[in-house]
Formats: sequence, C-alpha cells, structure tokens
Amino acid sequence: MCAIYYKITYTKVPGLPKNFHDDYGLGYAYETDEYYVHFYGHNKNFYSIQASLALAEKKSTSQYHSLSEWVTYYFGATDINPIKNSIGRTIQGVWRPALYYTNDIHQGLKTNESERRLSQQALKILLEKLDDLFLYIEPTESSMSTYSHKTRELLILACTEVENFWMYYMQISNNPSERKNYNTKDYVKLKEKLHLGDYNFTLKSYPHIHDINPFKDWNENSPTNSLIWYDAYNKTKHNRTNNFCQATLLNALTAVIGNIVLYIVKYGPFSILEENGTFNSIINQHFSFELKNPLIETFYIPKIKDFANGGEGIFPLDAYNYKIILPYEMKQLVI
Repeated sequence: MCAIYYKITYTKVPGLPKNFHDDYGLGYAYETDEYYVHFYGHNKNFYSIQASLALAEKKSTSQYHSLSEWVTYYFGATDINPIKNSIGRTIQGVWRPALYYTNDIHQGLKTNESERRLSQQALKILLEKLDDLFLYIEPTESSMSTYSHKTRELLILACTEVENFWMYYMQISNNPSERKNYNTKDYVKLKEKLHLGDYNFTLKSYPHIHDINPFKDWNENSPTNSLIWYDAYNKTKHNRTNNFCQATLLNALTAVIGNIVLYIVKYGPFSILEENGTFNSIINQHFSFELKNPLIETFYIPKIKDFANGGEGIFPLDAYNYKIILPYEMKQLVI
C-alpha cells in the first residue's frame, strides 16, 4: 500500500475555512479497502504531518473513483507524487516527519529513553564548552578562523562523539558485525541514508554568520576532504604542530552542530524544541534549525486501523486521539 503527497491549493471541505491550507500546505493521502484518507502537513521547518488533522471518506459512497481524483477535488492537489516508504513503515534509527510523539519515536526507530538521556548528557558537555568559548571569542566572520587549544579540544571531543553516532549506525545496518575499522569511505554512505544534508542551522544572535549545514558537501568522491571540519579534526589530532591552525572556531562549531544533526536523526527534533532543561535551553538560545529542501518522498506516513463510520461524505478523523494509528513496522537500515 503506497501513499502520495501533493501541494494543497484550496480547501473544499464542509466545516473547514477555504484558507485552512494556508498553514498546512502539503497533503498526504492513501486508500484502504474502504476509505480514502488524507493528512494535512506543514511545508516548512520540520514538515510535521498532522495525525490529528485527518480526513476520510468511504469509497463506496464517494463520487470519486480514484485517490488522485479525490485529493484534486477536495484539496486542489497539484504536483502529486508517490511516497517511497510503505504506509506505516519506518527505518531503524532514522527520523523522518510523521514521527512526533516520544513513544512513537521510540517504537518506530527502536530507541529508548535511557539512550536518549545518555546522548543528551554527552551533547550537553559539548554545548557547554561551546557556550564558554563564545564568552572569549565573539562569533564574527573574521573570528571564525580563530584557533586555540580550547577550540582544538572541542573539535576533538565533538568529532569523537560524531564517530560514536556513526558507529551506532554501522552496527545496526546490514554491514558485517565483525568489522571494526570503518573509515570515511564507509561513513559517507550514511549521508544519503540518514538524510544528513537536510539540516540547516543559523546562529540566532549572529545573523551575519552564514548558515551552517555540516554534511552538505560531503561526497563519496572525496569522503574525507569534503567533510572539512572532520578532516581538520584528523589533521590537528595527529599532527598538532603542523595543523594547529585547522582547529578553528568554525570547525569546532560545525562539529558540535554535526552532533545535533545526528541526535535529531536518531531521536527527532521535538525533544529539543519542546522540552525544558539546560540541554534544550543552550541549543535554543544559540540556534535556529530546520529541514531545508528535504526529499518529501522519504517521509513516513501513519497507518490507521479499520474504523467504523456510517456517514456519507468527507469527515474529520482525529486519528491520534482516537487511538487508531497502528504501531509502526520497522525495517533494518541498509547501507
């Protein structure tokens, strides 16, 4: 069973304002044996798919004979495309929109609260060190090339933690478990599988600093050199005398952001955005972040179980609070 996604250009649903789609510009739909089902979704930030904003109609009483006809009539659907993942299916350890609630993330990605808190603690140490650096080096375009023993220390710690994330993904994937000596030729394959290039960060208090996307330019043709901050880590770790200048504030900052990206991939962004605590406050104090030009066809789509409705016409369906969303079926990560 496959879903589609589309741009919503109007709303023609009884009871909903005609401009309802202004806040929810993307639609997702599929059909069961009995129903057409539609979900609203945001088209910015983290592209949340609203399980509580579903609409459905019985196929037997609908005047529309295909899913594409149905979404075109009610939602003015344009740019209709297929979703790659089967409905209700996730990939272990890889967050995509549709997963919002903590329990769904843990179930759908095979994570747990203990692991998440441990990752938060490790990342909090890096964030506190970065916060301390900003007391001594004011982030400007010119200061980004500043280097010191403290920036080198943070770069090494941050890249070590990035490697820890990478190793986790190599171990849960289909790679031979007995192999331990992975390198960037192996790790670069994670960029596409984890959608690492989707995440864009800005420094809130320093708008003159360019956006940072740690993995954007990483490529298989040059798996080490194309990841500039990680290449700098290797050089300054093994030969500080000749490569001390590689341990810049920009490279240390980018390495810390790389950890935030990998944390989001594993646990989702909403624990950062919506929970309270030192971990959250430091990130939200310094950074704004979003998905930038993500591949929507890679998103997950919630699958609803059979439900009874005797009415005719399109009707609202709060799938989350009605508790009719089925547990996600998780696939192994394949690299």
